[in-house]
Parts: sequence; C-alpha cells; structure tokens
Amino acid sequence: MGGRRKVVQKTKSLPCFLIGVLWDCHTQAKNLNHLSIIKEHTIIRLLTDGLPAWQDSQLFIKDLHFDGVPVRIYLPREPSASKRRGVVFIHGGCGIFGSIRGYERICRYIARKSDSVVVSVGYHLAPEHKYPAQTLECLRATVHFLKTADTHGVDPARIIVCGDSVGGSFTATVCQELGHRTDIPKIRAQVLIYPFLQALNFNLPSHQKNAAVAFLPREHTVHFILKYLNKDCSLKEPILAGSHVPESINLKYKKWINPDLIPDKFKLGYKPPLPTLFLPHVHEEVQELFEPWMSPLLAEDAVVCGLPDTCIVTCEHDVLRDEGLLYKKRLEDNNVRVTWHHVENGFHAALGFFGYGIFSFPSSSTIMNHAVDFIKGY
Repeated sequence: MGGRRKVVQKTKSLPCFLIGVLWDCHTQAKNLNHLSIIKEHTIIRLLTDGLPAWQDSQLFIKDLHFDGVPVRIYLPREPSASKRRGVVFIHGGCGIFGSIRGYERICRYIARKSDSVVVSVGYHLAPEHKYPAQTLECLRATVHFLKTADTHGVDPARIIVCGDSVGGSFTATVCQELGHRTDIPKIRAQVLIYPFLQALNFNLPSHQKNAAVAFLPREHTVHFILKYLNKDCSLKEPILAGSHVPESINLKYKKWINPDLIPDKFKLGYKPPLPTLFLPHVHEEVQELFEPWMSPLLAEDAVVCGLPDTCIVTCEHDVLRDEGLLYKKRLEDNNVRVTWHHVENGFHAALGFFGYGIFSFPSSSTIMNHAVDFIKGY
C-alpha cells in the first residue's frame, strides 16, 4: 500500500483497497481540521455512517425513544410461541462517531439469525455532548428496556447487552452498574467485541505490535480518548509514555493491568518500556481516565464478581487485544463464565465492514457469527 500505514490482510482485494481509501480520507480529515476548515470528527462521521440498507421483509423496524434516548428496534415478523430474547446493541466509534444507521446491517443480522428483538442505542456523541453523557444514555436505554421488555414481546430474563470497541466499554460499564441492582431484571449476558477497557497503560504487547495498524493506531487511540473527553490533544505524548500515572496507582492496579498477565504466545517481540517521569499536571488534567466508567478494568472485585456470562472477541491485529485478554482473566478469577474467541486475521473496526458484500472481510463475518452463536445460546 505504498506509504500508507500497515494493514492486516496482505491480498490485493477490494476490502484492502477500501482500507487504503478510507485511511487517505482520514489523513485528509486531520489536515482539514488543522486548517480549521472542517472538524476532523465531522468528516469521520460521514465516512462511518454507512450506506442505506434495503428494506427487510423479515423484520419490523421502528425508531423510538427509551427514557429520552433515541433507539431503533428490530422485531422479527415471524410470530413466536413464547417471548423472545432481547439484545441491546451499543455501537462503537470512540464515543465521537458511529450511528444507528452505520450499524444497521449488523443489528438486522443479529435480529434475523438469533430470532431476537434488537434495540440499537443511538446515544448522543461527543464532543457536542460531554462525557459521561454517552454512558448515562446507554444505562438509561438499557434500564428502560429491562423494565418494559414485556411490551416488546421480550422475556426480561433473557436480555443480552452487546457492543464493539467503545460500545464494548459502554457494555462493560452498563453491566457493572446494574450487576447488583435488585429493582430491575438481571442482564443475562454481555458480548464485548474488541472492547476498550483501560487508559492507564498504552505499552502493553498489543500496543507495541499493532502501533501502526489501521484503523486504530496506538497514537490515535489516545488522540480520540482526549477528543472524547474534550481535553487538550497536546497531552497525547506524555499519556502514551505513561507519565499521567503516579507510582501509587501503577502499584495498586499492577495486579490487573500488567504485561506479565498476558499469555506468552501474545508477547513475541515485546520490549518492556523504559521508566518514565511522572508529570503531576498531566495526571490532574485527565482524572477521568482513572474512573471505572472510562476504564472498566479498574472496577473492584466486588463489582466484577456480579457480572453476567460474558463473550469476549479479540483480534490479533488490534491495539486493544490485550485489554480483552486482561478482562477475560479478571472475569475468570472472579468466577464469571467467559466464552472467548480470538480472530487471528481480525483487526479493529472489522465488524463495521460486515454486510457490504465484496467490500467485507472474512474476519467481519467471523466476528459477527461468534457473537450471534453466543447470543443464540441464551
């Protein structure tokens, strides 16, 4: 691909060509943003909004509001002898882009193939809607669905929450927040697809291995976190180096966020980073990074042990791979049942190509089918 950043599938296929085109568009978006012509996230939203899908004769599809939160609900037309399973789907996009429309094909497929009622959450995006508005809206929409499941033909004891990337982060937070509540039905299971789960250590083996892989290079991970939190992006370099974390916090969370906890087969070529200087002013600027709502891996064991059955999908060519591996271990250590799928040819954002025919990747279907197969088990 010439001077473009590394992509993960080497064949000269249409999907790989599309990655190159989208990557060039993303580069131009950053240039236009620097020139104050148009905001970077505005262009990326246009790129990720997807093409309109054809009508679907197998589903009733309608737009609603759950406790003020926009949602799109997908109901199978075929009558059911009993109440159906429900799926809350929370899309990715760094909390800055992504939309119900962009995940239309994914939600339709889940509804059809798993015979479930799917609720796609259209939470409002940052930076226009400030953190933690996105998490709060995902919580409100999920609680509303749990309380009103019967009216949608759904068994409230069979509701699963699913999300990809930051949608996986929101999913993890929703399940952590609701795990010990007794006033609403329990969430039956959660599906985390290459989730973002911590903002303390950006030098794990997968960060090093996939530092330059599209669509989420290591430096862009922190760039978009800062955009999401409406912080100064000049903080990116010290955060990448780990200068935002005092030694006391490093020691406290070393039992959960530590390269030593990653299986050896995922650490080929890994080099421990050099010690870095702690910068108190950076730490003060990004206090949100140390909250479980931003870093679900930091939740206490008393919270984690109350989580539902979990499916985690990780991808080999993804900076966030190791976060999924670390969360898997945390859950298992707390006796939570975990189903784990690792997609060797997968990369971050692969799911977003699902349903686009020749422009889709094999890994897109693999990820989608792992999620659907898990959902069908509940």
